[in-house]
Amino acid sequence: MSGPVTSRSRVYPDVNTQRPREYWDYESHVVEWGRSQIGCHCVKFICTARQREIKIELIYILNISEWSDEVVVLVAVQVRIWLVISHSFLSVSLCLSQALDYCHSMGIMHRDVKPHNVMIDHEHRKLRLIDWGLAEFYHPSQEYNVRVASRYFKGPELLVDYQMYDYSLDMWSLGCMLASMIFRKEPFFHGHDNYDQLVRIAKVLGTEDLYDYIDKYNIELDPRFNDILGRHSRKRWERFVHSENQHLVSTEALDFLDKLLRYDHQARLTAREAMEHPYFYPIVKDQARMGSTSGLSTGSTPVSTSSMITGGITSMSSSQPMANIAGSPVISSPSALATQVTAATGAQP
Repeated sequence: MSGPVTSRSRVYPDVNTQRPREYWDYESHVVEWGRSQIGCHCVKFICTARQREIKIELIYILNISEWSDEVVVLVAVQVRIWLVISHSFLSVSLCLSQALDYCHSMGIMHRDVKPHNVMIDHEHRKLRLIDWGLAEFYHPSQEYNVRVASRYFKGPELLVDYQMYDYSLDMWSLGCMLASMIFRKEPFFHGHDNYDQLVRIAKVLGTEDLYDYIDKYNIELDPRFNDILGRHSRKRWERFVHSENQHLVSTEALDFLDKLLRYDHQARLTAREAMEHPYFYPIVKDQARMGSTSGLSTGSTPVSTSSMITGGITSMSSSQPMANIAGSPVISSPSALATQVTAATGAQP
């Protein structure tokens, strides 16, 4: 059997090719200890004594924090307005999509998107994507370690040992977070180990599309799946709607989720495409209205998320991780969704 088929990211594939080697070569990066490189507003506790791990995370922090203070201040105001307008997880999903588009545009895969790595400042309505310890620079056709991301948020490519993945891995993780939020089921895919994790995914997305994905990229599935994977039909997302989450679900939300949780990483929405999905129209409309009255720019460019990405926990006393996401005060109130979906009879949470 020949090797896996090569895959190339649909977006930002050559960012690091076009930059000088010192931008992405963390092995050669020289840390100037004793000198403040990122400012006193950002503090990260790294629980390791390994110089290489410290250097890796530090270089990501430096690269995604290169914009001027003036830009950061402007963006912080914009983000605060967006979260005040829609006090819900709809805003969280949009801000995360913007943060991911920004880091992807910088040639970086986060590779550990999960609720614990999202910090929300409830008082000031700010969101931060944190912990860049597993991040990696993207280079086309490069094989990467599949032992990244937390189990419940691992993309299928990691679980079938496909190493030529790209930024789309982060979009799968975002989809897992979205599913847990709108269906109030945390985590949505609850595997007992990495093998069971793929089985849990297959019981929802079906095995037919999984085998199509494996065939498309010429992936050799681990023999241990032979006895546990079985055959499953694809479930309709409406099946997970019930009386306790019905007010959180809309046809737009289900379409958005469906386009994120795809086996084929090439078929998933990119972060930029996610930002333009109809699911976010209520926020975009309010953003445009507030922008016209406040004089803030409403354009969507990668630079517009620089203040949402940080290498550690900022000095915000009221910040807390979005760990128990379904019960978060930020997302517990009903969102201004466009079209609600009726709860399925006998649906299970």
